[in-house]
Amino acid sequence: GRGGGGAMESAAKGGFVLANLAEVVERVLGFLPTKALLRAACVCRLWRECARRTLRTRQRIAWVSALEPGPTESHALVRALARELEKVHVLPQTVLYIADAETFSGHEECHEQKKARKRNSKETALALEKLLPKRCQVLGLVTPGIVVTPMGSSSNQPQEIEEGEAGFALLFPKIDGVKIHTFHFSKDVKNRVFDESKFAEAGLKNNPDLRVVLLFGYNSWKTGATRFLHQIVNPLNEKSIILAGGQVESFTSLTSENNHAQPGDACGVVGLAFSGPQIQSATVLLDQDVADERTAEAAMQRLKAANIPEHNTIGFMFACVGRGYRHYKTKRNMEADAFRKFFPNVPLFGFFGHGEIGCDRIVTGNFVLRECNDIKDDLLHGYTTVMTLIHLGSTK
Repeated sequence: GRGGGGAMESAAKGGFVLANLAEVVERVLGFLPTKALLRAACVCRLWRECARRTLRTRQRIAWVSALEPGPTESHALVRALARELEKVHVLPQTVLYIADAETFSGHEECHEQKKARKRNSKETALALEKLLPKRCQVLGLVTPGIVVTPMGSSSNQPQEIEEGEAGFALLFPKIDGVKIHTFHFSKDVKNRVFDESKFAEAGLKNNPDLRVVLLFGYNSWKTGATRFLHQIVNPLNEKSIILAGGQVESFTSLTSENNHAQPGDACGVVGLAFSGPQIQSATVLLDQDVADERTAEAAMQRLKAANIPEHNTIGFMFACVGRGYRHYKTKRNMEADAFRKFFPNVPLFGFFGHGEIGCDRIVTGNFVLRECNDIKDDLLHGYTTVMTLIHLGSTK
């Protein structure tokens, strides 16, 4: 009779719930930050599978910002990263961090301060690397000033911090259709000629999907450093690639299989290469004539005209230490504010450095912002700002 049917019905219901348990588990796990999710994945096979699927959907870039100086023992960025990594919803595969030279490495100009910050940049760099996943590639730079968007929202007001403690870490997860890798070329004292086969090894040659190369020169005051930088930049000066970056104080981290530490007095170039057919990018150069709000906004208008999608996009600003508020006399944060006005939802990151790399260029339909008559653009500048957008494709 009816009793048997009821039992069958409830068994079917139970079976239905069990068959769909993965969906329930996945839904619940979806709320967890990645570190907690990885711990949950150890519970059982079902949870592991669900965690794996959940992780695959987390392809948005995340970032950690440090804007507040803290106690002298550790840099604000180390503390911020230790705290925030518990909360982020990505598993970092590549990390670019940039911190201020003054407090990161403990150069304290001012003797009036009660206690000079005695910080060793090597120790600080190791502390940062320790916090990140083992298999993650890390590029860490130290620069005279920092441009950073506070955490919480892409539309937060980016800050130009020209003195004081600051830093950020950009956390790139694995993104479908996007390859990011670090590279390092250092000047060989014995060889005057740069061995270009190293370009191919670094994925900077014979790579039709290469879209953007961020380049950072270090120890640029060394004899031969500029010439060496030209040897790297000139072969990459293609209309189908965007090059942007600048001269930094030093690089402190470079973890990846093929990058070995260099002698401290060498000079060279480190960087990140972004490859993938879905990447779109554009860049503009604000030269010395850009000296007020109107001309800064006109440059942003040019960048806006490139029509790069704003969703899943990051902005980079590489400025000369001679710019910033000294250059604009009356106003602080002029260029970051101009950027925010035209790009309300794109987070902006970067630095004040000792020279800039870049030009006006769009890489989508392969047309150029300023029509250049096949003359190679000059890519090395001083007293300029390079503004760059990188769109990493549409996220699901």
